[in-house]
Amino acid sequence: MASTPADVKEYPNSYVFIIDMPGLKSGDIKVHVEDDNMLLISGERKREEEKEGAKYDGVLTVTVEKLPPPEPKKPKTIEVKIA
Repeated sequence: MASTPADVKEYPNSYVFIIDMPGLKSGDIKVHVEDDNMLLISGERKREEEKEGAKYDGVLTVTVEKLPPPEPKKPKTIEVKIA
């Protein structure tokens, strides 16, 4: 599937991604997280014989919880000895 636009909503504790993926079944969609900070969503639409009057609709909604902010790093103290 080519690059598909997504709506992204930010809430205090999460992000919500809304992607139009018409004609795909849930088994045709893959959702991966890489490096703990990259969401990858892919799918493959298989061309089927078009049926007259058929309507395609499909919206994928993915909710990702926000991570808590990292702990601030404490300064490192090094003891200096003079000989």
